[in-house]
Amino acid sequence: MTYVMSLFLFGLVMGLLAVASNPSPYFAALGLVVTAGLGCGVLLGHGGSFLSLVLFLIYLGGMLVVFAYSAALAAEPYPESWGSGPVVMALLWYLLMVGMGVALFQAGWYEYSWAPADESGVFAMGRGDMSGVALMFTSGGPLLMISAWVLLLTLFVVLELTRGLSRGTLRAV
Repeated sequence: MTYVMSLFLFGLVMGLLAVASNPSPYFAALGLVVTAGLGCGVLLGHGGSFLSLVLFLIYLGGMLVVFAYSAALAAEPYPESWGSGPVVMALLWYLLMVGMGVALFQAGWYEYSWAPADESGVFAMGRGDMSGVALMFTSGGPLLMISAWVLLLTLFVVLELTRGLSRGTLRAV
């Protein structure tokens, strides 16, 4: 289990670096999909199966639609790929920063602290994430309304930023 979680975390960091170093929305979308999948794998490894499923469905189902729509409106004729010079230099810079962070905080990480939430008790009857789901459904109504408002506001901000000098989404493509 430790090797699988290490692989998920390594892939998560590499996917985040791919998103951060690439200025083109076409190639950054692939990094976002990989990062979301590996992040859900990390949550799944720690016993959060419902949370992992909800994150994967909501993120990839909702936010990537807005991201793909804005990338289609802000199309570049010659996008920067992962092999171009500025992207490789940014990736090397980010790798150096991550390496420095790992060297700085390496002494505090231990393998035996990666126990899933389901293995916290010998006779545990409930899943590790079910108490959070119950709390989300009982007292999470206002937070759900705030989250829906923030997503709607994000949609309008992205559409306004990608509008350009034309009529917006009604322009002839």
